[in-house]
Amino acid sequence: MNRTLLLTIFASSPLLCAALALGQSGPSASGGPSAQSGAPVSYASVTQLNGMLTQLEATSKSTQADLVKLRIERWKTSAASKKDALAAVDSVQRNLQNTLPDVIAQLRTSPEDLPSTFKLYRNLDALCDVFGSVAEGAAQLGTKDEQQALANDLEGFSNTRKQMAQRMETLSSAKEAELVRLRADLKTAQAAIPATPPKKIVIDDNEPPKKPVVKKKPAAKPTTTSPAAKPPAGQTTPPAIQPSPAIKPQ
Repeated sequence: MNRTLLLTIFASSPLLCAALALGQSGPSASGGPSAQSGAPVSYASVTQLNGMLTQLEATSKSTQADLVKLRIERWKTSAASKKDALAAVDSVQRNLQNTLPDVIAQLRTSPEDLPSTFKLYRNLDALCDVFGSVAEGAAQLGTKDEQQALANDLEGFSNTRKQMAQRMETLSSAKEAELVRLRADLKTAQAAIPATPPKKIVIDDNEPPKKPVVKKKPAAKPTTTSPAAKPPAGQTTPPAIQPSPAIKPQ
């Protein structure tokens, strides 16, 4: 697949961008790698990926050995060109020793993870560009052994990049089909849910205002008089003294 066309597909497909989000997954319950949907990854998919990564690791190992044997200082070119070639070799070596192993390890953990797959493809794409300039310089200025060795290494990287592009196309199509199925299942589930009407609250603006409640004051308790003192036992109550009549004048 053409590299520009592939990148255009990834940038222009909303479903594919959503599939990238679904692509995050971890190990399955059985301890092996799992697909993005949680189901175990097929044996064929894992076998295909392992074959690609094994070949890529072999190409990386042979390339590092061939770059060590490269004698750029003997090339009949300007000092500036030699400096650029040495800088490119150093960049390729750092990538093969540090970046590439980390990306491969991530993809082995999640074989069908689209972001990790695209990350490896993007790294191979950049690697082929930089290493291609070194191989081209060796083809023009190096020995026949250098030319043949680097050409073989570049072909190995290019083949793996092409295989990764095809794998991304297959995975993205599967994820897009999965999204369509999930959307259909969601619509079916939503249609099965009974719609409950919202509760209505009626407000009567014409209702007369309620009268305020008047609290009654508590009634006063009546006063009680103490009874007359009783005489001691054995004594009678003296008769009441009658008032004397008034004396009339003669």
